[in-house]
Amino acid sequence: MSDTILVGRGKHIHEVPAANWREHLEAARAHVPHRLSFMTEEHHRVRNFVVYELPRNEGKALRTEDIARKLDLALERVVALLAELQRGLFFLVLNAAGDVSWAFPVTAERTPHALRFSSGEEIWAA
Repeated sequence: MSDTILVGRGKHIHEVPAANWREHLEAARAHVPHRLSFMTEEHHRVRNFVVYELPRNEGKALRTEDIARKLDLALERVVALLAELQRGLFFLVLNAAGDVSWAFPVTAERTPHALRFSSGEEIWAA
């Protein structure tokens, strides 16, 4: 067995030497602290909440008002945090109503990748 990684691009699968892949991961790891530097404790709190709650929300997007109420934060602050998270590193996606429909790695929107957790929740993979 060769030391390669299979990478899918469109309809094609390419072999990449595992050493190249490991180098790429190491380089990416060095950039993470800088990419996360904009995040405050509140950013992390909101992001963690939406990732945790989205699978429990019966396949619906999380309403901004509900996030604010459950985290005991001002609605205006939650709106700003969500916008920054969406813009800063594409952690999440707001739908047209301003509600969280995607919070990587999960989404309330149908994708080809269905998930079922051992606790019974079902959602789509982002």
